[in-house]
Amino acid sequence: MKKILYILTLSIATNLLAQKQILPRLEKINGKTNFIVNGKPFLMLSGELHNSSAGSAHYMRPIWKQLKNNNLNTVIAPVSWELIEPVEGKFDFTLVDSMIVGARKEKLKLVVLWFGTWKNAKSTYVPEWIKRNTAKYPLMESQGGRSLNTLSTFSENSLTADAKAFSALMNHIKKVDSKEQTVIMMQVQNEVGILGSPRDYSQTATKAFEGQVPQELMAYLAKNKSSLYPGLLKVWEANGSKMNGTWEEVFGKGEKYKGEDWKNNYSFYTEEIFMAWNLAKYIGKIAQKGKEQYALPMFANGWIKQPKSTNPGRYPSGGPLPQVLDIWRAAAPAIDLIAADIYAVEEFDWVCKEFSLSQNPLFIPETTPDLGGSARALYAFGKYHAIGYAPFGIDGNGLFNTADLKDVSLKKVYDCLKNISSEISKYRGTANLTGLYLGEGDTDTSVEMGDFAVYMSRFSSAGLFKKTGGRFGIAGEEDRSPAGLVVIKLNKDEFLVAGGVGGIQVTVSGSKTNTAFSDYISVDEITFEKGKMRSHSLNGDETALGGAIIKPGEVKIFKIKVYNY
Repeated sequence: MKKILYILTLSIATNLLAQKQILPRLEKINGKTNFIVNGKPFLMLSGELHNSSAGSAHYMRPIWKQLKNNNLNTVIAPVSWELIEPVEGKFDFTLVDSMIVGARKEKLKLVVLWFGTWKNAKSTYVPEWIKRNTAKYPLMESQGGRSLNTLSTFSENSLTADAKAFSALMNHIKKVDSKEQTVIMMQVQNEVGILGSPRDYSQTATKAFEGQVPQELMAYLAKNKSSLYPGLLKVWEANGSKMNGTWEEVFGKGEKYKGEDWKNNYSFYTEEIFMAWNLAKYIGKIAQKGKEQYALPMFANGWIKQPKSTNPGRYPSGGPLPQVLDIWRAAAPAIDLIAADIYAVEEFDWVCKEFSLSQNPLFIPETTPDLGGSARALYAFGKYHAIGYAPFGIDGNGLFNTADLKDVSLKKVYDCLKNISSEISKYRGTANLTGLYLGEGDTDTSVEMGDFAVYMSRFSSAGLFKKTGGRFGIAGEEDRSPAGLVVIKLNKDEFLVAGGVGGIQVTVSGSKTNTAFSDYISVDEITFEKGKMRSHSLNGDETALGGAIIKPGEVKIFKIKVYNY
């Protein structure tokens, strides 16, 4: 009997260890964080559902196949607290199960969004028994004592209830999905913070704000001083790099910034740091409780500040943004990364750079579902080595940011990225992988890579030749739709380029340091049929303009080899 019990115990321990080893995880390769799923690097070619799309099984039933047909490999879908725990202590995971089964049937992976205490800086997805009992579950307050529809970070009752629900959700996912691993990552809350005020001005919050900065935070800042976010280091040093004191004594008195350099200066920064600490502490505890049940990677997403919303309170103050990333890391080590929701696409490069600081892996779980959004997927995976990308409203449901289901640009882009994903993963974290992008007003761009440079320019929508001034040119108007390109340097003289949407011409020639003349050894168009790669050699008329042509609406892959002469 003892021998049997020993064998069973050993077997259970071995299975648990094996499960722990093969769970999806974040892992550094070539100095860049990769997302490992089923033992291999995984690029999330994703789309996020509208907030209420997963609110019924019958609505989603035909949608799963549509998403698969559009070449997604991952769907980002919400689970709301109010629907899984409508009665306190009684959980209903019917919708969770239908979501997992629907995705699994189409061989799709799931990233689950937990709409718990907060969603978009409000508490609208909490159960009715929470909403109706503000005495037990208190709210934040703005200046003047106005209650906000946002649960307080200082409520142990709210934290305990949320952690209990999230733990139950993670335990259930483990039971029904640990073998298949359809669910690969969790988002804890959604675009958290406080709107309408730079901080919580409730009596409890004000007492904490006027109290001492926690030593836990100060110890983190001291230990990581050399790598702190520049703006955070600046205000700390400006106030004497104190190791103790109140929030204003350590970080200074928060004031509204009145200049034009909103990207590098911060209004009410001390209030934002204070809110970040308390939000991250709360969310970190929930994430940790969830990981104790099922240790999937977990992230928090940020509603970014923008040109017309530069003050905390105009965007959710304290949310997981680059200027308070260090605060989040100190307070919530169970959160593995912070993700960028990018709708202010004119600031796309700035946001990607900011969210890539301190080796934070770039993940874009929300962005615009349009031609530009499709083209920027190529750019994000190439230029910024993103681990995932997702236009919002991918199912076409909802009133705002609704995807045009007749637009097949994302389908083509994701098919292209799927076919070169192994090459992208191979070169992530190296200078051999980059990307180019042309917005609607742009005509050309380029990148130098060793002895050669890759150029991307506009191509005529007509695609016809005409003779002007004794020379051949391209007839018709240029197509100015957004276009993106992934560029991979395979060898010193060989490049893989993949992209399109708007019409473009891709050429490769000598870099600024390479004074020799150059030309093509080969230009091969790469296609895939049922996963099998095929190569078609081009020359003559097809490369007469200097390289590879990608017509408007197309997404293509080329391998280009060059030489000097």
